[in-house]
Amino acid sequence: MKILFAVSECVPFVKSGGLADVAGSLPKELNSLGMDVRVILPKYQLIPDEYKKKMKKIAEFIVPVGWRNQYCGIDMLELDGVTYYFIDNEYYFKRRQMYGDFDEGEQFAYFNRAILESISEIDFYPDVIHCHDWHTGMVPFLLQEQYRERDGYNTIQTVFTIHNLQFQGIFPYDILGDLFGLNAQECRTELLEFYGNVSFMKAALLTADKITTVSPTYMNEIQTVYFGEKMDGVLRSREADLVGILNGIDYEMYNPKTDTLIASQYDGTDTEAHLLNKLELQKQFGLPQDKEIPLIAMVTRLTKQKGLELVRGVFHEIMDTGAQLIVLGTGEREFEYFFSQMSIQYYNQCKVFIGFDEGLAHRVYAGSDFFLMPSKFEPCGLSQLIALRYGSIPIVRETGGLNDTVKSYNGEVGTGNGFTFTNFNAHDMLYTIERALEYFKDPKQWNQLVEHVMQLDFSWAQSAKIYQQLYADLTKESVYVCQ
Repeated sequence: MKILFAVSECVPFVKSGGLADVAGSLPKELNSLGMDVRVILPKYQLIPDEYKKKMKKIAEFIVPVGWRNQYCGIDMLELDGVTYYFIDNEYYFKRRQMYGDFDEGEQFAYFNRAILESISEIDFYPDVIHCHDWHTGMVPFLLQEQYRERDGYNTIQTVFTIHNLQFQGIFPYDILGDLFGLNAQECRTELLEFYGNVSFMKAALLTADKITTVSPTYMNEIQTVYFGEKMDGVLRSREADLVGILNGIDYEMYNPKTDTLIASQYDGTDTEAHLLNKLELQKQFGLPQDKEIPLIAMVTRLTKQKGLELVRGVFHEIMDTGAQLIVLGTGEREFEYFFSQMSIQYYNQCKVFIGFDEGLAHRVYAGSDFFLMPSKFEPCGLSQLIALRYGSIPIVRETGGLNDTVKSYNGEVGTGNGFTFTNFNAHDMLYTIERALEYFKDPKQWNQLVEHVMQLDFSWAQSAKIYQQLYADLTKESVYVCQ
């Protein structure tokens, strides 16, 4: 099977969140199963020169964007067994940031059209185009409405993955004509219209052949009013085509036994080597070096979605436990300011790094005892999976992928792999933190828990097989229609 991943970001080239991790690791796993999975994404200015120098120009053509005719170049790069195509247009992608510019609607209208136009130019006709989040949401719609009769396009199927329903690509209604050359009287506007605007996300949800989410629990949650972001009715109408597939992580990238970014390599049975990372992390952040002091970490976007209101609400009580806290991340100014102030007030317990550093993140995972992730909602979450891989025990709220991957620890029978709470409530979180800290006081039981969680498998191995079957089922359907 031939699959084309259409994404707006991808590791190792460019990243703003978990989408890039998925796009960077899942194709490799699928290719190891004998598939031909390739990835297409924008050629951002932000991509490091080391990769740009290795790219080869393979096509040049014109892409219509409403009344505009815009240049499009396709650069190709093969890396780790995966072929990547980069859509080159400096007007749209030579920028200091990937998202949030004033003309974002036009930028990604171009990207969606360029994806479809590039298929015939590079002579790679996929069985399935797998689109990710709203940035590629118009691809299934345009394929269905405008490209289906073209040679080579008539049997292409589409899969659309929701990584975060909160971001939907909503723009003024007049973009239909201005950016897509669509006549509102002639096209099926009910597939696009969203409270007087146009939604790229809605277009995908109503025209993709299959819809996936990044965890089974999130799949169920987004069909409710509370989590549905006004799309719950649309999603319930597609319930039969909706599948929840849990994300995995790259077990080569995140491997404490081989990770050169951490102070000391270790596995679940090497307690002393594991502790060396904790002591080194405490030293790096200027905290008292003491293996007996529990160290809680957060590697996160500093936003309300991540439950930081809860942490702020009982912060002083958390400090009263005697635990140390390290926060690594960037985001909303109110939280950046709050944690910076707390690091001054509690200079011997709390340290904050505003920004992101990949190597430092690895050292935080490897050196912490607990990983706090009290999200208000969490489609999947990769941080708790990385934490488990490094033996940092998660403390999470039971929502989305956190509910699917972290089960509450029962010390009496030795089941579970973390500590969880249900309600979005600061004192419920505080009680759970205090409960977790009690177990930390028993070295024998604690070491058994750490060894257990480091043996768990949250790689892509199982999930990739589910995607493979999903593609196979769609391909069979398209072959049947052809015959």
